[in-house]
Amino acid sequence: MKQRKKLENASFGAVDVHVGKRIKILRKLRGMKQTTLGEAIGLSFQQIQKYETGANRIGASRLFQFSQVFDVPVSCFFDDMPPELGKHNPTDVPERDIFRSPEASEVARIYYQIPDKSVRHSFRNLAKALVTKGA
Repeated sequence: MKQRKKLENASFGAVDVHVGKRIKILRKLRGMKQTTLGEAIGLSFQQIQKYETGANRIGASRLFQFSQVFDVPVSCFFDDMPPELGKHNPTDVPERDIFRSPEASEVARIYYQIPDKSVRHSFRNLAKALVTKGA
């Protein structure tokens, strides 16, 4: 009980869980194992596991390293985070894994296989335009 309370208060906050889930999603989309990601930034796979579950908080410089490995802006780790997230117990946060469908995972994997950043950007803009135009 004491250990659980310590985890919730000290390092198992809802924001940490959200950021960890984003890291896990990005890692999986790139087909990376935890070991591979850890080696890319000088960590063990166990530390990656702790970050992905939110058990350990991620400092700003480490978050920046993740953004470089994944080639995304740091803000990406906070996308879709509900503003009220910090008001809830982390166990109350609903699992929102939009990549559960095989189609979404496939599209995301294809996107990250496009080597040219400008082409990826155009692809993303096309997808956004299709959604907003109701195509």
